[in-house]
Amino acid sequence: MFDYEMHQLRAAELIREADDRRLIRQVRKARKEAARSARDKGEGRVESLRGRFTRAA
Repeated sequence: MFDYEMHQLRAAELIREADDRRLIRQVRKARKEAARSARDKGEGRVESLRGRFTRAA
């Protein structure tokens, strides 16, 4: 019985590790795609900073 319980715990641990690795892969892929689309987008509209700061005396 003890061996079976140890096996179940190990199987659950491996499943959690696989899920974590899958999530990490998905995040990296999404970041890479976002960077690629930003790079492909090219030059965009430049926003002015005039409204964000007050004038110095």
